Amino acid sequence: MRTCTVLGAGAWGTSLAKLVAENGLDVTAWTNEPAVLDDINQHHRNERYLPGFVLPPNLRASMEIGESIASADLLLFVVPSHATREVAKLAAPHLRRGVPIVSCTKGIENDSLMFMDEVLKEELPAHVHDELAFLSGPSFAKELAQRQPTVVVVAARNIALIDKVSLGIRSPYLRLFASDDIAGVECGGALKNVIAIAAGAADGMGFGYNSRAALITRGLAEIAKIAMARGGSALTVAGLSGMGDLVLTCTGELSRNRTVGVELGKGRSLTEILSGLGHVAEGVKTAKSAYGLAEKLGVDCSIIREVYRVLYEDKPAQDALGALMSGELGFEFDRAAIARATLKKEDT
Repeated sequence: MRTCTVLGAGAWGTSLAKLVAENGLDVTAWTNEPAVLDDINQHHRNERYLPGFVLPPNLRASMEIGESIASADLLLFVVPSHATREVAKLAAPHLRRGVPIVSCTKGIENDSLMFMDEVLKEELPAHVHDELAFLSGPSFAKELAQRQPTVVVVAARNIALIDKVSLGIRSPYLRLFASDDIAGVECGGALKNVIAIAAGAADGMGFGYNSRAALITRGLAEIAKIAMARGGSALTVAGLSGMGDLVLTCTGELSRNRTVGVELGKGRSLTEILSGLGHVAEGVKTAKSAYGLAEKLGVDCSIIREVYRVLYEDKPAQDALGALMSGELGFEFDRAAIARATLKKEDT
């Protein structure tokens, strides 16, 4: 493995491109922003999305997607979830057999309610479907760029593909674990962003550790419900892509989704918050998809529902918290739902 192409030069894409280049591969970061292209190629920096870091000389940027993909031995999809389908269509004609394709994007498409694995399988040619892998876990871009120890999970249908992926992205400061539960890994990575908005709102309203712990724990239960309804495992949700990423995103100061929640809790409008954020907060778009998906699957997810109402129906955050606290007595875990999900997974 000598070359890698990273589709997307945002903070996370640039951080991953930096890591792979430091591993010795020649890396091309595809971007559709001329200013980012010039900054990377002329100054070895990406001050727009990952300020303060010097990028390796074997990392260059390109705006030509076909040229970028043509010679790649490893391909990373790191564009925002709402742009994944469009970029997949652009990439599809240029993909070669035998090249691992790693989705590093966490989200659910709004209109189709599809996770990234479903979007990519729909848009990419059948001959590359067995080359698809999905990376998730607790990983702030800035900390990875600082070479702070980070641990993630890579999900794929077979371990041999994960072994190939690890040749390019494993490093002394990035450890990988393997999983064959794509549905569970994708659910954890996407839905934790929605729960982080709720946890941030509680912080913004001045509540303490009790409230945060409750939102994290019950949020994890909602993620598990949806994961199991899609044929995933609750055990996966208890791991890096679920609990690990959820704790990070609900508590870390670098979390854009938590930041959105904090400001909502202080009473600011969503439009005002997003205009000053400067980066994508995946949880805002994912909240709409997650709410629709829960309704479609018949899964009761009260935190996701209230986040949706705050973001899209202008419900005050204080009223949403009141609704969560006034719920009726029920079992912490719905054994019947777990049994149904288990049977569904066995059938598939």
